[in-house]
Amino acid sequence: MTRHFLALHDFTKAELTSMLDLAADLKAKQKSGVSHKLLDGKTVALVFEKASTRTRISFEVGVFQLGGHGLFVSSGTSQMGRGEPIKDTARCMSRYCDGVMIRTFGQNIVEEFATYSDVPVINGLTDLFHPCQIMADLQTVIERKGTCAGLKYAWVGDGNNMANTWIEAAAIFGFELALACPKGYEPDASVMTWAQAAAPGKITVTTDPKIAVTAADVINTDVWASMGQEAEQKEREQAFAGYCLDDALVALAQPDCIVMHCLPAHRGEEISDSVIEGHHSVVWDEAENRLHVQKAIMATLIQ
Repeated sequence: MTRHFLALHDFTKAELTSMLDLAADLKAKQKSGVSHKLLDGKTVALVFEKASTRTRISFEVGVFQLGGHGLFVSSGTSQMGRGEPIKDTARCMSRYCDGVMIRTFGQNIVEEFATYSDVPVINGLTDLFHPCQIMADLQTVIERKGTCAGLKYAWVGDGNNMANTWIEAAAIFGFELALACPKGYEPDASVMTWAQAAAPGKITVTTDPKIAVTAADVINTDVWASMGQEAEQKEREQAFAGYCLDDALVALAQPDCIVMHCLPAHRGEEISDSVIEGHHSVVWDEAENRLHVQKAIMATLIQ
């Protein structure tokens, strides 16, 4: 049966851990120059309906390093952008390619695409979930802390796709997660309901960033207005006043805490320049690990 990577909750803790272990192995091979062409002769379509820097580059480079060919497909220059039904595109594309990565808006788009695809479909980002990024974040935590278990994680900012996926990760891996979101900007209610049932007492939501970050080992944030929300920028700046991850806020966390941001960052808004450039920041390791963990995901799914 074809397995897709649409959300973390589609996989068990053991399966995700296996991918993280493979990511570490592939990173070591890449750093030492050891060939690891696990997708030799394979073609992966990379479909973009949203602008991208890290997702596009890391997937293209990753497919190349695995010995395959990454085919960039923009919705603006394909029939998808002209209204072709998703199921038609999916059935044709899966006849040509060995795997598909999609970066788009609605989660329903990747789910419908996967329903009609005969090859693995990977969620490169939707408005609901960002599973590849959280896997890269977990790899970074393991590298810095030795494990992702037994730590306190804090989220400061919008209850967006990143927050939703952190909630999934907390429920699956069983770690403590405190989220600080302004009223009206909480995480997705259905995701919270699922997670609270899967891991009672592990996930809390507050409106106070200080409460969330106190004694945290890992702090994460993201932009206040994601792609497609630019018209709300001014309104969100007012709602998120006091939510900037600055030195004073970081000082409430553990002395050896690490700070993460999926990028791009609006310095001076959700995170201060001093924090993203400071000694707690692991932002650049986190960005690099998109490459390694996505290689592991592709190598696991694409046969």
